[in-house]
Amino acid sequence: MILEKYSFGVGDRFGHQAKAQLQAMLNAKKQGIAITPVWNKSNREHSIIHTVPADVRREADAAVKAMGWSGAYRVDADHISLKNVDAFIEASDFFTLDVADFIGKAADEKEVAVFVRKYKKYAGSLVIPGISEKFDITTTRLETIARKYLMGVFEAGKIYRHIAKAKGEGNFITEVSMDETDQPQTPSEMFFILAAIADEGIPAQTIAPKFTGRFNKGVDYVGDVAQFAKEFEEDLAVIDFAVKEFGLPKNLKLSVHSGSDKFSIYKAINKAIKKFDAGLHLKTAGTTWLEELIGLAMAGGDGLDIAKQVYIKAFGRFDELCGPYATVIDIDRNKLPSPQTVEKWTGEDFAQALRHNQSCKNYNPNFRQLLHVGYKVAVELGRGYIDALEKYEDIVAKNVTENIYARHIKQVFIG
Repeated sequence: MILEKYSFGVGDRFGHQAKAQLQAMLNAKKQGIAITPVWNKSNREHSIIHTVPADVRREADAAVKAMGWSGAYRVDADHISLKNVDAFIEASDFFTLDVADFIGKAADEKEVAVFVRKYKKYAGSLVIPGISEKFDITTTRLETIARKYLMGVFEAGKIYRHIAKAKGEGNFITEVSMDETDQPQTPSEMFFILAAIADEGIPAQTIAPKFTGRFNKGVDYVGDVAQFAKEFEEDLAVIDFAVKEFGLPKNLKLSVHSGSDKFSIYKAINKAIKKFDAGLHLKTAGTTWLEELIGLAMAGGDGLDIAKQVYIKAFGRFDELCGPYATVIDIDRNKLPSPQTVEKWTGEDFAQALRHNQSCKNYNPNFRQLLHVGYKVAVELGRGYIDALEKYEDIVAKNVTENIYARHIKQVFIG
């Protein structure tokens, strides 16, 4: 099973927007850009929303049939580990192996020694085509990299083999995720991480490294865009070189994912993938749920009432809802509108505050981030929320499609 050059990971927390999401891919196809949709949902989301992986598969299959989609599509077991992978095996054909918890855990010194002996041939000045800087590789440097990353790669190997035993080699796509770590990987670290992945026999088709800057939930990238662009291009060069050196899959590509809308770095990504003629897996998480709220608010009536209700309850449960996401949100509580203020808003007021349009003076990133992590409130509304999505399907779908196509796909893949 081969992942196509361009793929787009879409989250759909409440399972009602797959057709609207797929419409964005159809819009791209009309522009001559082939993008494979990948529906992703994490174990945490399933546990909060009370769904199971088979629900995602059913939704994707139904949308593909309804929309007449003839291209490939995937269902991603998002950020899984050995602890929870079994629930995803039957329904999924894309597995994001999350090994962040194992990075930094020291590997056995015998394993470190084996790794160093194998790769000491790269000692000295390592030259990677496409990167002007030369990397000083010493035995000590190799030992440091091995001690930091080998355990993570070994864990990825365990998960991969567990899946392969159940599904069979070649019947699924593997991503190795290292983005939820404290520090970005350097080019030399990436090179030797890929060497270790090859040693483990993991046919990784995408790899998600950590980049400089903050990728906060639902809002734009915060950081040095020039530094990000440099890291991104260097990672592309490393992948190209490592594929040839270690026999990794030829279609191995970078994966950029988080809850951030990442708008300020999209131009750099677009430029880089064109420069290197590289593939890309871009994953958005949670923003479709925000477009649902925008659509409900714009519908007015009981739709607007539900949108307001979600915010007001989330405002009162700030600590509970934000706690699990503390490392990926930056909310100034003093800049959150009061429940009394929101009660008086029109649907347009609500939509302008929530929609990620930085040129709009009413856009409020604090409001947006709180609602991003507040989907548990909508879950608790039960059928009331779902009925509203179905009642106002047309206006919600329009917002979902426009968001994915105009704000993401056009900026990254078309430019």
